[in-house]
Amino acid sequence: MAFNASLSQSTLPRDLAAGSVVFLVALPLCLGVALASNAPLFSGVLAGIVGGILVGILSGSQTSVSGPAAGLTAIVAAQIALLGSFETFLMAVVIAGLIQIALGVARAGFLAAFFPTSVIKGLLAAIGVILILKQIPHVLGHDPNPEGNMSFQQPDHENTFSEFGRLLGEIHPGAAVIGLASIAVLVAWGQWKRLKKSAVPAPLVVVLLGVGLSLLFRQLGGRWVIEPSHLVQVPLADSLTGYLQFLQHPDFSQWSNPAVYTAALTIAAVASLETLLNLEAVDKIDPQQRVSPPSRELVAQGIGNVAAGLIGGIPITSVIVRGSVNINAGSKSKLSAVVHGVLLVVSVTFLPMWLNLIPLSCLAAILLVTGIKLASPALVKQMWSEGRYQFIPFALTVVSIVLTDLLIGIMIGLAVSLAFILSSNVRRPIRRIVEKHLGGEVIRIELANQVSFLNRAALALAFDAVPRGGHLLLDARNTDYIDPDVLSLIRDFNDQSAPARGVEVSLVGFRQKYQLKDQTQYVDCCTRDIQSALTPRQVLQLLQEGHERFRTGQRLTRDFGRQVNATANGQHPLAVVVSCIDSRTPAELIFDMGVGDIFSVRIAGNITSRKVLGSVEYGCAVAGAKLILVMGHTRCGAVTAAVDMVGSSASMADVTGCEHLDHIVSDIQLSIDPQTCQGLAEMPTAEKKAFVDEVARRNVLRVVDAMLQESQALHDLVQSGQIAIVGAMYDVVTGGIEILPTVENNQLHALDRV
Repeated sequence: MAFNASLSQSTLPRDLAAGSVVFLVALPLCLGVALASNAPLFSGVLAGIVGGILVGILSGSQTSVSGPAAGLTAIVAAQIALLGSFETFLMAVVIAGLIQIALGVARAGFLAAFFPTSVIKGLLAAIGVILILKQIPHVLGHDPNPEGNMSFQQPDHENTFSEFGRLLGEIHPGAAVIGLASIAVLVAWGQWKRLKKSAVPAPLVVVLLGVGLSLLFRQLGGRWVIEPSHLVQVPLADSLTGYLQFLQHPDFSQWSNPAVYTAALTIAAVASLETLLNLEAVDKIDPQQRVSPPSRELVAQGIGNVAAGLIGGIPITSVIVRGSVNINAGSKSKLSAVVHGVLLVVSVTFLPMWLNLIPLSCLAAILLVTGIKLASPALVKQMWSEGRYQFIPFALTVVSIVLTDLLIGIMIGLAVSLAFILSSNVRRPIRRIVEKHLGGEVIRIELANQVSFLNRAALALAFDAVPRGGHLLLDARNTDYIDPDVLSLIRDFNDQSAPARGVEVSLVGFRQKYQLKDQTQYVDCCTRDIQSALTPRQVLQLLQEGHERFRTGQRLTRDFGRQVNATANGQHPLAVVVSCIDSRTPAELIFDMGVGDIFSVRIAGNITSRKVLGSVEYGCAVAGAKLILVMGHTRCGAVTAAVDMVGSSASMADVTGCEHLDHIVSDIQLSIDPQTCQGLAEMPTAEKKAFVDEVARRNVLRVVDAMLQESQALHDLVQSGQIAIVGAMYDVVTGGIEILPTVENNQLHALDRV
């Protein structure tokens, strides 16, 4: 989005207010990071100015705010000491910026897409926890450590937790009152809807409250007075020209010093990694869920670091603390980041005395409340609910960052997450399904869209698990890429291991370039041998299993072209299904059957007639089918019409103009007791639907009985146990099937005969 898009009249007030809040928080952070880095204090302010104005304009992010990063303090301090002078270090910063520009131009920002979500959310929660732990002492007026130090180990040889022990004897009453009052205002402001929607952000009110209370305590005197050590401390100069003396420049004579390039590579690598991670994290908490272009961000950060190095600033990155404060303050666009940079310039140049009246405890309260929002219990609950593969890397990332520092903690989090990813790939990189085809069980392995070398071990284990004499189907229809190592494994198994173990391997969906042709070696359609070996009950069981696959979306893998070829010279279906012509009741789909597996007789109302009986007799007596399934269904239009026409003097021909519909309606009406239809017109809709479904059920049972009574051939086949006739009801709402009891028709015993 272009920078001009940020200058919207509707978002300008919110951006100005948010930029002011970020400025108030960023100023002590800039000074604190510089102090912790053993760099001149003003170098932190310069980095904040460049990060706000220059990087803010060039960045594609609408929420991220850049500046000196606490995560780089140890590296900056070490490199300044190693290079011998701050000017030589600035040369390394300039070169680091050029490296970042090159990375951005080379589109290296794509690496951000590989950061696990668990690590990003762990980073957010860890920053929240650190802000809470680090700011509690400052809220209570304990300010011996530099503001902005985010590491567990502090420069004064204390750590995050030991600092609490020192806090007990060093609470400043005036600063503590300001800090606690600030927290109360921030919490109340967030709870009261009227204030929450106000154009005035709560942090600005908190700062004004802090300054007012500080001036009041100065009048009271004694222990209540807020000393300079508890206030913001902006470097002062005698004149405007005096500020120019704070500027420092790189020592270009060190351009040939190898140590400078080593330092530059270190700074560029760490700053880029931290920027990409922080950018992802800020995007996660953006209410509008905008996506920032990472490669463009690297270019912007590189230009910013070149500029900072040229004028005496320490390295810049995207900073999650500033970004989260920016979002919580109601920022709508990147204008707020630029405003914060402009305010840094104006304030340190023209208003340093006023800035030095702001108590650190009220700024600490702003950061503490921000930390509570970042490390919310809701986030922890969400990660817990996503399972151990998400929660454990998340939790370890939080603990690692809190107990070490930002960079080390992130690296530990990434390592743990990578270990879980590798473990997951070893255990579950592929989908393994046991399919029960007519010819026997087939183990189908469905390959993922991208099959990398990480999947090789899991695939080898899956191959080893195929029993001797078994059948394996490798399904690559949804696969776009297969690693050469994996292809080699597949070829070795197909050509050598499988034949040696008597395993038949079928292949489907492999791309032509892999030189693995589709081959189907299992029996996936009904043959004479299969048909003759099954009993009527076993056929019914197969139909029920097929319906369960249909209902659960686990349909068998079928090669319909191969089935067409296999059945070209003859057919040996298992069953004859007599069903309604309703478009919602296709028998082959409902029972997950293939080409040549069933005879399907479809007629409105699933009624019987001489022609229907002739078709059924052919299927059983001539073609050898073992089961006749008469399938009715709920909400049947033909049955509804038959019910509506009971007792009517008109015919279907009179109503619809269709002269042959009366034959179907009259057959269905044989299953209706006219007495029960009295008052049908006044019957509630739900009761009428239930009545129609009951008539459909009776119609199925009547058709089953009629087949036995009207066809001597079918009757004899049932009596000899060669076939069985069964009724069923299909529910068009749920997709379920109910096998109807047919004891009165003497059918159940036939199911167990051969």
